[in-house]
Amino acid sequence: MTTSASDTIPEQPSRGALALRRATELLSSMRFAIALLTVICIASVIGTVIKQHEPAANYVNQFGPFWAELFLDLKLNAVYSAWWFLLILAFLVISTTLCIARNAPKFLADIRSYKENIREQSLKAFHHKAEGDLPQPPQAEAQRIGQVLSTGGWKVRLQERDTPAGKGWMVAAKAGTANKLGYIAAHSAIVLICLGGLFDGDLFVRTLTWFGGKTVYSGGGFVSDVKPEHRLPENNPAFRGNLVVAEGTQSSTAILSQSDGVLLQELPFAVELKKFIVEYYSTGMPKLFASEIVIHDKETGAKQDARVEVNHPASYKGVQIYQSSFDDGGSTVKLHAVPMHGGAKGFDIDGTIGGSSEITNGTEKYTLEYTALRVINVENLSPGASGSAVDVRKVDLGHALSQRLGAADKTVTKRELRNVGPSITYKLRDASGQAREFHNYQLPVDTGDGGNRVFLLGVRDNPADNFRYLRLPADDDLSMDGFMRLRAALDDPAARDAAVRRYVAKAVGEGRADLAQQLNESASRALGLFAGLEKVGGKDVRGLQAISDFIETAVPEAERERAADVLLRILNGSLFELNAGAREAAGKKALPENDESHRFLSQAVLALSDVSLYPAPVAFELKDFKQVQASVFQVARAPGQNVVYLGCLLLIIGVFAMLYVRERRLWVWLAPEGAGAHARMALSSNRKTMDADKEFEQLQRKLLTPS
Repeated sequence: MTTSASDTIPEQPSRGALALRRATELLSSMRFAIALLTVICIASVIGTVIKQHEPAANYVNQFGPFWAELFLDLKLNAVYSAWWFLLILAFLVISTTLCIARNAPKFLADIRSYKENIREQSLKAFHHKAEGDLPQPPQAEAQRIGQVLSTGGWKVRLQERDTPAGKGWMVAAKAGTANKLGYIAAHSAIVLICLGGLFDGDLFVRTLTWFGGKTVYSGGGFVSDVKPEHRLPENNPAFRGNLVVAEGTQSSTAILSQSDGVLLQELPFAVELKKFIVEYYSTGMPKLFASEIVIHDKETGAKQDARVEVNHPASYKGVQIYQSSFDDGGSTVKLHAVPMHGGAKGFDIDGTIGGSSEITNGTEKYTLEYTALRVINVENLSPGASGSAVDVRKVDLGHALSQRLGAADKTVTKRELRNVGPSITYKLRDASGQAREFHNYQLPVDTGDGGNRVFLLGVRDNPADNFRYLRLPADDDLSMDGFMRLRAALDDPAARDAAVRRYVAKAVGEGRADLAQQLNESASRALGLFAGLEKVGGKDVRGLQAISDFIETAVPEAERERAADVLLRILNGSLFELNAGAREAAGKKALPENDESHRFLSQAVLALSDVSLYPAPVAFELKDFKQVQASVFQVARAPGQNVVYLGCLLLIIGVFAMLYVRERRLWVWLAPEGAGAHARMALSSNRKTMDADKEFEQLQRKLLTPS
């Protein structure tokens, strides 16, 4: 039995070829592309909601340990540079490219084609169709119809056909074929935009870390001490990082933040900051900050002056230099340690913002970390204020004062925003590593509650919390010395006894020894309770809390109100004399008995009551400073930027072409009929609209109406 060639079984494709074809079909399918776009949209939402490139501790504080660890494992803290996001972008580029490669030849062929070979019978199936008799022979009518269509912007092709009745002519015309170019342009735009995103989205940085032997640096110290394996070369084609330069210094190494540390990017030039300029609005918000810089070329040594402002970057050797923000450049401060508990002495200490000092009280060691110096503090001191009445750090000081230590009165008078002067922020870290943050103002502040000016000493245990403020009254010299003398005198037995004697002598006079003795005992008891010399109810308390606990435990309920009034008047009178004695010992005149003195003492009573709750042995008062500004630049080499711009342009063109350009095709078949011709016309459009109906009616009148 023989087999002919026509009976041969066709060769089946290999498994590899079949798998490749199926993979290609999957990658180039619309469903796959839509799925990738959906994942990218979800990732973009996550990257918008979750702050990117924050320290790990910030995520723990905000979301808790479990979610913070999950975010870090999934790289949700750096979505746009995560390996899975770059992989999705790469697959989207591949998918769209395959789609273009598969469909673009068909579109281009369709654009070039007039489809003049369509059959006469097929014209009867179109929605827009018409027939008519024309007086001229088919050839003459074809020439006429072609001329009319060409004048109207149509591209025309004439085709002669043989029919049983003679020579017939097909007139094929097309318009709006740029609609299909819109599809090609839009898909090409997606490819270009994704490629630009890959170029500028840490792709090259990731490549250097994966295959170039570079590793992320997670330690501390000086930039100059970082080893070469943590430094990216100058020829790195794409990067984006921060460059911090203090006034009078220069830097050529940018810092690229990563989820688990930093990478250092070497620049082909060094940036020197000559002068940093900052101007403020009345609210304390920066109005203008700019940097006058000098760019030093490493290769040639050439210098180039430039000015960098927000939205006005400088450019050098393909690297854009943007004004990002500003920072402290190593300001020096002089602080005075104010003892907050008895038995300690004050001392002076010098420091630099960003540095630290070791201090001790004899038994415990602390690390003093100089965090920030603020020269301008525009604060809102009115409780309940909102909107623009909040300072630049979003801290409502008036509300914060209502949550301060102790039982001080709340501020109730609305005040205007104003600058309350410089402030120092620092941390005190104990031997176990636990730290509290403090924020103290250099100048006394009028809080608007009708009292004297007060020094504000802020403290918080957690960076997410607002500062709680201890208010120390300023004396007639606008210093803390008056209050500190009074606090020291309160802890001095001899000073207390002398104050009691003076108070009794003024209150009782001569000749009433029994009453004087009783008042002496009451005043001594009141001062002793206030100073915390005895336990009340088995607890070590002092201040107004001790007075309150004593009355509740020792006085019947019916007599407590009258006893509290008497005891407080005795306490206030004794403290007045105690303050007078402290001033005399310091060589100062006693305060006159007027409203201002009473306001000082009222605030002093509250402060003396609250000071025991201050969580540090000393508070550091800002005495002097020398500010050094630093400018924070963002330096970027973004080769994908122009690619993205081109993609956006193509996307606009493509979308416009797809939405506003209608593809139309027109056929007119002319068959001989007697001395004239019989015409059969059909119109197709990619979108059925009222415009298509009107256009067909106009064409029917022009082409099929005998002239």
